[in-house]
Amino acid sequence: METNDFINLLAQDAPVRSRIGRTLALAAGVGILISGAMFFAGIGFRDDIATAIQTNRFLFKFVFTIALAATAFSLVYRIGRPGVPLKLWGWALVAAPLLLAAAVFTEMAVMPADSWSARMVGHNARFCLTFIPLLSIGPLACFLFALRQGAPERPGIAGAVAGLAASGIAATFYASNCTDDSPLFVALWYPIAIALVTLVGYIAGSKLLRW
Repeated sequence: METNDFINLLAQDAPVRSRIGRTLALAAGVGILISGAMFFAGIGFRDDIATAIQTNRFLFKFVFTIALAATAFSLVYRIGRPGVPLKLWGWALVAAPLLLAAAVFTEMAVMPADSWSARMVGHNARFCLTFIPLLSIGPLACFLFALRQGAPERPGIAGAVAGLAASGIAATFYASNCTDDSPLFVALWYPIAIALVTLVGYIAGSKLLRW
């Protein structure tokens, strides 16, 4: 049997689609619980969160991270099913970067230029690059396990998208601890941490999701 024929047969297998859908939904829930447990056991909310939550800069971090997590998971939910169109959902991934770019533009428009560098460097870069990958471990492992129940046509890409979704979950938790609220900081350090997790996801997916 040709590979394309086999993929088409799998794509027509409704029970398989249903099973992996439930498995991925469960993986997301368990991954969030693991990441949350690690977050509260390790660092928890920032001390001034009651005040911070009243500021737009603090709240925007969650707009970005939740948009990333949601759009990436929407793609993960479909990428394990052979033959399912992915192009539209792939384009949805640009929503989070576009939101962040708009926030950076707004920040630069309202803040003096001599403050940009300090806001970008911030005070918590090391913690950002440490805790986002650490908090991503549980969700990424759950997504990879769930995707093994499916048949992703491109294992490496599937793993990378799983890494994006996992890092979006992790970044959402971490954002509530991070005291650097400037979009300039978020635009520099969060993507580096997210890229690290995405790379790990790609490598792991290439090895674990082959079929």
